[in-house]
Amino acid sequence: MTDASLREVYRPTHDENARQRFVGVLKGYANGALEARLDEHYSARLEPAFVAARGRPPADRDEATPLFEPEPLYQLWGSLVYASQDLMWQTVGETCRRILPDFEARAARTTGQAGGTLSLSPTLALPEPIASTQIHRQPGGYFARHAPHELLTGLLYFGTVELYRAAKGLSANAPVGEPGMARYILSVVQKHYPELQPRRILDLGCGPGTETIGLKQAFPDAEVHGLDLSAPFMRFAHAWAEDCGLPLHFRQADARDTGYPDGHFDLIVSHILCHETWHDVLPAIFTEAHRLLAPGGLLLNADVPYQPQRLSIPKLVTNHWQVRNNGEPFWTGFADSEVPALLRAAGFAEDEVHASYEPLGAGAYYFFGGRRGAASATRREAA
Repeated sequence: MTDASLREVYRPTHDENARQRFVGVLKGYANGALEARLDEHYSARLEPAFVAARGRPPADRDEATPLFEPEPLYQLWGSLVYASQDLMWQTVGETCRRILPDFEARAARTTGQAGGTLSLSPTLALPEPIASTQIHRQPGGYFARHAPHELLTGLLYFGTVELYRAAKGLSANAPVGEPGMARYILSVVQKHYPELQPRRILDLGCGPGTETIGLKQAFPDAEVHGLDLSAPFMRFAHAWAEDCGLPLHFRQADARDTGYPDGHFDLIVSHILCHETWHDVLPAIFTEAHRLLAPGGLLLNADVPYQPQRLSIPKLVTNHWQVRNNGEPFWTGFADSEVPALLRAAGFAEDEVHASYEPLGAGAYYFFGGRRGAASATRREAA
């Protein structure tokens, strides 16, 4: 084949695309129209029956879940969600394994051309339970080596993002690998902190690195780093950035112990890191981020708006089903956490902490973090 870019190499065939579009529609139906019917069923029958027996509605998901479990509609919903996840990995896997030789060959030719760096840590101890969890039920998980095909793990994850983008109609006029979430996150940064002009940026828990690229595109003069526990993701991210001609710096490390110097970054962002890690480690991650910020620097995390006080009882039940059955084991722990309190405990002052729900499509996304002011730096040095 011609010396196409990695964007051009990732191209499903007609039949692969048709199957992936079907999966996208199936997921949309299960998590949209069918879940809405489940909500109506709860309001019309399950909740009234509970009220008649107890004199009050269910207080939480633990009380409500047993009401749903014998219901055929709930069982159908769970079956479709579970099956659609299997089909997603199957159909995306077909494309990824077919293009893998050309993808690897192109990556081998372009790696090293843009001047970025890749730092791996073969002796890094992967923390449990993250190390043995197949998040999203990705076959092999985020740390699978698939030797000698070091790029396959990142490519599989990347392919599922493309499937979701197509299902939401976001890919028609955008290139493969469009870093849309990075642009969205930076729009929130600009909204709340318009004066911020970062010289060094860290994408914490950057996964396959496509959003890290968006950070560099937005701030071309900044030094941009991406960090993740997964060596396969870091290999993919480095190859993708080099092919794009962008000098990014990727490091395999634990977000609790990054190895960067104090005060090294003016902006630290993350996307869905917090709900894909065990909630018990969040305090240490926030403390490390506070250490890494220069005076005036900003930490801003973007994550799912699934805090219990925002959700209906049916949504609490279906979300917890995902935790138990569908590769999202850390959702509940994150959603139940009082994140602003954790940020304050990490060293951010009350007036430095940020927490807001920002509009995204018909819904919202949860943004939280903090800015390290001069007073904060003084407090830390005194401690």
